[in-house]
Amino acid sequence: MGRRQSPVLITDAAVSFEQEFAARRRRYSWIMAMRIPCLVLAGFFGIAFGWTWVAVALIVASVPLPWIAVLIANDAPPRKAEKPARLRVDHRQLDTAHHEVIEPTEVLGARADDAPDLHRAA
Repeated sequence: MGRRQSPVLITDAAVSFEQEFAARRRRYSWIMAMRIPCLVLAGFFGIAFGWTWVAVALIVASVPLPWIAVLIANDAPPRKAEKPARLRVDHRQLDTAHHEVIEPTEVLGARADDAPDLHRAA
């Protein structure tokens, strides 16, 4: 039993940009290469058998191939649906009835002797 040539993918990491670009370039080349046999077969069927309707159909089929090749080559793979990490808020209200409310006593930028004395009885 031989060893594997490529490692087993154990993560869900995306394919590298270079690999993805090479695959798109191969697809573009294959689609564009299909245009040549279409045109050769159109000439063959038109001249050898006189089947002009087959020749016209092959020529018409080869016309959108460059457009299709460019669209497929420029198409990037779809993004993975990732769930963003969101803050989960507890919908229960805080019970503040038993807690003392703290009033602000410090004024920013003021001196200590300017602060009101909250401990004096009114």
